[in-house]
Amino acid sequence: MEPYATPKEAKVGRNRPKIEHVAEHPEHRRTQRERQAQKEAVAAERRAIKKSARRELKQLLLSELDETQA
Repeated sequence: MEPYATPKEAKVGRNRPKIEHVAEHPEHRRTQRERQAQKEAVAAERRAIKKSARRELKQLLLSELDETQA
């Protein structure tokens, strides 16, 4: 995963959370509220991935700084 990807680059890769644009069963149409809930859930999951990547990079940076100072 590239934590500092630009908007034109791929965000998180092939396995990133995706929004389903079509219902699983054609006879079951999703309501607008269901679609909106899914979009918000996917957005929250992507935010969590980015947040954990930033946290991991920060810990890595701090550990490297401690090694160079020691």
